[in-house]
Amino acid sequence: MEIAAVTEPDPLVGLAVSLLKEIGEDPDRDGLRETPERFARWWREFTDYDPGTVATLFETTTTGQLVLVSGIEVWSLCEHHLLPFSCSISVAYRSTERLLGLSKFARIAHQHAHRLQVQERLVADIAADIIRITGSQDVAVVGHGEHLCMTMRGIRTSARMTSTSINGEFARAGLARDELLTLLNG
Repeated sequence: MEIAAVTEPDPLVGLAVSLLKEIGEDPDRDGLRETPERFARWWREFTDYDPGTVATLFETTTTGQLVLVSGIEVWSLCEHHLLPFSCSISVAYRSTERLLGLSKFARIAHQHAHRLQVQERLVADIAADIIRITGSQDVAVVGHGEHLCMTMRGIRTSARMTSTSINGEFARAGLARDELLTLLNG
């Protein structure tokens, strides 16, 4: 006689069922029957994001050049309201003997976005990883975000918030900062 394995109910599915009931919905009605499972699957997919290899570096003889990658679009979740925010990320760094592979900037940004987050920490975390991986202290990350916690609740209006993490020579007045600002505003 074979004994069937007992599987524990998924707590995220139960949470979604409870939420639907709390707001006056019937989780068994057409259109909602599979919603709790989709809800649970989405939360796990979003927070278990695996960026793959993020530290691919290429040797170069052209050091000191300003590298700017912009328009990296990410989604994150406001840790205060559990509502999404979108953020357009720009990353700049002064190259060293090691160049970071172009796709790695997006991978790093997505890695930090796929968790409960605030925009200020998001850009700081991205900058810290770029500094650690490339060895360059001259790193700037700018994020322009729109937060649904502001758009869908409270004041109920849209606005874009800008957060920056400016490091090394970019943080001081001078040619490096001027070059960075010219490229960012270009």
